[in-house]
Amino acid sequence: MNKLTDVELYERIRSRDKEALELLYDRYEKLLYSFAYRFTKDTQMAEEVMQDVFLKLWRGKGAGTYAEERGKFSSWLLTIVRNGSIDLIRKKKVKEVEWDNRDSLREDLPGVEKEIEDKEERDALRKAIHTLPDAQQRMICLFYFQGMSQREIAEKCDIPLGTVKGRVRLALKKLRENLEQKGGIDGERL
Repeated sequence: MNKLTDVELYERIRSRDKEALELLYDRYEKLLYSFAYRFTKDTQMAEEVMQDVFLKLWRGKGAGTYAEERGKFSSWLLTIVRNGSIDLIRKKKVKEVEWDNRDSLREDLPGVEKEIEDKEERDALRKAIHTLPDAQQRMICLFYFQGMSQREIAEKCDIPLGTVKGRVRLALKKLRENLEQKGGIDGERL
């Protein structure tokens, strides 16, 4: 079933096939999440947009209907994510206006120490990534920072899927080792 096209999975989802929904989710979760995050700049909002998109697909409401002649399935999904992100941002701004100024004073903001710690972790990770061979750096950047699936990376780089998986796995192993040796961030978080 994993070899089914996006359109075939979509049709099965419309017939209430849970396994098809899971496969489509696995195929697009990273891309859609990173796309939503670019709009919202907030992890919780991006996750909420993702959940809403897949609920719309499952329920068959609110997302419209995909028509193959109108474009790629992935483009249609990204449009739903974009619209959902914009709607959520607008809704959040309305709620923020309703806040009383005293509420914002009680909000727990991350301390300076936490911000410094986060920056140090980002710097350590960036340095560790630069120690990787170019091919592995590219896989990590495409997979984690651009949200591409391993299959998409294989197509983009014109290399076998197994090679992509191996390079990502090896890169993560090297990053963990590098970070644990230098006492940077906990390599298990990768």
